[in-house]
This record gives sequence, structure tokens and C-alpha cells, in this order.
Amino acid sequence: MNRSAADVIVVGGGIAGISAALRLAEQGVRVLLLETRRKLGGRATSFQDVRTGLTIDNCQHVALGCCTNYVDLCRRMGVDHKVQWHESIWWIEAGGRTSVMRPGILPAPGHFSGSFLSARFLTTGEKLAIARAMLRILRQDRTAPEIGTLTFEQWLGQTSQPAGAISKFWAPVIISACNLMPDRVSASSALHVIQEGFLATRRSALMGVSSVPLVELYDPAEATIQAAGGRIRLGVSVNRITETSVTTSDGEELGAERIISALPAERLVKYVDPEIGERDARIRAAASVRHSPILGVHLTFDRSVMSTPNAVLVDRQTQWLFRKDRDGRQVHAVISAADDWLALDEEDIATKVLRDIHACIPGSRHARLLTARAVKEKRATFAPTPEFEGVRPGITGESGIVLAGDWVRTGWPATMEGAARSGYMAAGAVLGVEPESMLVPSLSPGAFVRLLGAPGLRDQHRRPVIVGMAGSQAELKRFGMAEKTPA
Repeated sequence: MNRSAADVIVVGGGIAGISAALRLAEQGVRVLLLETRRKLGGRATSFQDVRTGLTIDNCQHVALGCCTNYVDLCRRMGVDHKVQWHESIWWIEAGGRTSVMRPGILPAPGHFSGSFLSARFLTTGEKLAIARAMLRILRQDRTAPEIGTLTFEQWLGQTSQPAGAISKFWAPVIISACNLMPDRVSASSALHVIQEGFLATRRSALMGVSSVPLVELYDPAEATIQAAGGRIRLGVSVNRITETSVTTSDGEELGAERIISALPAERLVKYVDPEIGERDARIRAAASVRHSPILGVHLTFDRSVMSTPNAVLVDRQTQWLFRKDRDGRQVHAVISAADDWLALDEEDIATKVLRDIHACIPGSRHARLLTARAVKEKRATFAPTPEFEGVRPGITGESGIVLAGDWVRTGWPATMEGAARSGYMAAGAVLGVEPESMLVPSLSPGAFVRLLGAPGLRDQHRRPVIVGMAGSQAELKRFGMAEKTPA
């Protein structure tokens, strides 16, 4: 065994693994990041399409203004300028009638009131029902025990939401954010999205979209981690993980003082030492993870079909469109919770998506489709059901293996923010500090939000959060960091 491989080995080079490795390397820890692919980014990356020659993303990944730790990660990698932020969301109905949701002059939580009241895709009755639910969400403690067993559909039923409000508003918001239908997603996850993403502050709902292929966001991570003193080995698969070692598929055994697994749940269960799996309840919880798929459809037309940066297609199976070039000829369609689409072939998928685009953007009927590439991510995210949220594993547990990944208990749904938070928290656990002390603070709720209640938001933002670290001298000395100034 190579006992001096590193102080810490991070297995998995997705957002969670990158986050953990970078924060540890910044603190002087000898960290080794292992990734089975030849590039970093995990599911949030791109590939070269041999048919079109284009570099396309596995799926469209979007950050919100409330994703403070993911934004911080981009800043640390020096790629924050490659994320474009939009404050407007266009909702397009069949026939082309368009409504725009954007913050107005009122402070949070009323910043969307003007555009919401003028939205034409909702009836007056639906708006009143949604407003009533929003007020209740603002005052709802999403961590309350009685919320933990509910789906979001059940929670909506308690506020007597009409079918139109659910299908045209609640469903597209929650399906896109949580990648699960309202009748399956946990109420706590859905409430989190609304509270943090729409009600807390005016900045919360800003939508960040990469202006470059995703792979270009994470390629710099290699140089950033190495510059901080860490190492990365790409194209290295593992077949066994213990508390102090990792064995590669080539039979190489690498030793370290601590191991961080940033693998997807199903791969962790497959590779962790069976003895650890028997005594660590987190591994049993990982075995219970179920997944939800996302379908991304990349379309190229012979002329412009899309004039807005984004669009929600109201009451259509194709939920979102994103314009991928200035001319509006390249369009990325997104279908979240895409279980019903997985059995379709690419031609049928393109036909269904085109039908939705033609219905909502009538001018697109004059354009000729040049290319269509469907990318099925069958295990795009974990399924945040009430059942799984009840057993969702923590960063640390009965064994010495530290866990990271959007599926561990981060307080967030399956998002890039959740993955970044898990990596930061895993780094804190290894360093011997309170894991949450490594997090960048959430956006502070506005004054009117605090005045109106919002117990879930109040409790969350009261917690002391320290961006740097202040571990015990014993832990710092162990990694050669005693007397160093926190980052």
C-alpha cells in the first residue's frame, strides 16, 4: 500500500468532490482527488457530440441567486464571470401569449407582485389561491415534524389550490427545481425552493446560466486545486473503499488518514467495504436512494425560433426552453421528472418537443429542424421523497468515511448548491471543525420577510456561520496547519 498517497483522498470529481478537494487544498491539506472520467464535473459537464461536432451539456444546469455556496465555488475557480444572470422568466402559452415574471419595485416578499398580478396565463381565482398559499409558505416552518411526512401535493391540498394553479404554476416550478412530480416530492423540499428561491430576498430568484459549455466551468478546477497544493488523477476507477484506503480497479491501494466519498449513492454502496456497510447506517440509507431522470434535447434550426433567453412552456410536457446562441437557432429543451419519456427513441422525442415548441412559438413552424440530440440522464438526481428525506444520511456517521454529494443531508434539494455545500461541509468534518462553519451564509431575508414571520428562514439564518475555519490546534497540527491564518 502507498501509505503516503495523501492526507485525504476524495473519491469522485463532481461538484461535491471538487468543492471538498479545493477547500482542503486551500487549507494546506495534502489532498488527492480521484475521478473515473477523463474530465471533472460529474453529471454537470459536457461532451463532444460526434454527430454534430458541437460541445453540448448533459443537461441544462441552472443556479439561483440563493445558491451562495455554488457561486462561491465558481469564484474560487475563477469562472464566476462565465455565469450569466437573468432576472426575468418568460411564460409562454399555446398560441404564443407571453407573460414575464421579474422583480419589481416592492421589497421582498412582494417583489414579484406586479408581474404576478399582470400575468395572463393565470385566472384571477388562480392568482388569489397562489397568493394565499405563498403567505402560508412564508410562515411555514418546513422542518416541522408534521411537514416531514407530506408530499407537496398533499400540502397544496391543505390550501385548496385549484387544478389550474397547480398545473400552470406550482408544477413547473417544483418539477424543475426538485426533478420530481408534486405527488412524489417531499413538501419540505418544495417549500425550501419557494422560501429560499422566491420569497427571502429580491436577489434569490436571479437565474444563473453558464454562458459556456459546462465542461469549461470545471476544467479550471484542476489547476485551481493543484495551485493550492492538491493533486488530481483522472481516469482512475475504484473498486474498494475503506476508512483509510482506496483500491483502484488496477489493484493499486492508496492510503490516507481520511477518505471522503463524493460518489453517487449507488456507487458508494457498490464499492464500500462490506463490513463498513453493515455498521454504518448511512450506507444502508444510500442503498435506499431512488433516482429521477432528466431529458435534455438539443435542437438546431435553420433560422431563429427563440427571442428570449429562457421560456417556461405553460401546461406542456416540455417544461423549459433555453436559447443557446445569440441568434436563437440553437435551443435546449428540458423535461424534468422524465420517466414517461425514457422509452421513446430520439425521433419520437424530437417530434413531441417540436409539437410543444410549435404550439407556444407559432413562428417556429416556418423553421426547419437541422439537428436533434436527446440526452437521457436516467439517474440525474436522487428522488427527494418524504420517505428518503426521513433517512437522508449525514456527512459523518458510524464509520470514519466522510460523505459528500447532493444526496446527503445538506438542507437543500438535489441541486448544484446542495453538492457544493456537501463538499464544503465534508472538508469541515475532515478538518475537525463544525461542518456548517465552512459554508457561505445564505442570503439574509429582507426586513419585511422577517417582520411577517417566516420561522424556517429565521431559524436558518440565525445559525452562526463562519466562512473560514477555526479547528482545534490538534487537528490543525495533524495536517500541518497550526498557526495558519484561516482562509
